[in-house]
Amino acid sequence: MQIWVDADACPGVIKEILFRAAERVGVSLILVANRPLRTPPSRYIRTVQVSAGFDVADNRIARHVEAGDLVVTADIPLAADVIERGGHALNPRGELYTRDTIRERLTMRNFMDELRSSGIDTGGPSSFSQSDRQAFANQLDRFLARNGSGR
Repeated sequence: MQIWVDADACPGVIKEILFRAAERVGVSLILVANRPLRTPPSRYIRTVQVSAGFDVADNRIARHVEAGDLVVTADIPLAADVIERGGHALNPRGELYTRDTIRERLTMRNFMDELRSSGIDTGGPSSFSQSDRQAFANQLDRFLARNGSGR
């Protein structure tokens, strides 16, 4: 199992949690972004820089994810693709997507896109909070306990 991170939009505090988890359990952590990233020195952590462009990082992750891998992303279509390939998808706010919840999220995302394209202001997500950070850390710990580690 590997952990992939859609790193361009991933909050720094979530990356820090992931860095510590990779070291603690010995799992491979791969951050994919279209810009250089700073990571702590580790045999478990690596970065992949892709070219700039719409969905380039997402497409790279989708092409390389394997069944059982975990992908950390807020991107609903990427999460759906990962689940379809037998992987797991975890939102930076701590929601572990399932086949059922990802269908609901895709439907809502498409509906909101339609509203925005018709000129309706739908707002955006709430600010990232301490409770979001805690929810993510708890869900990641549960996932790693259930699915083993890299060691």
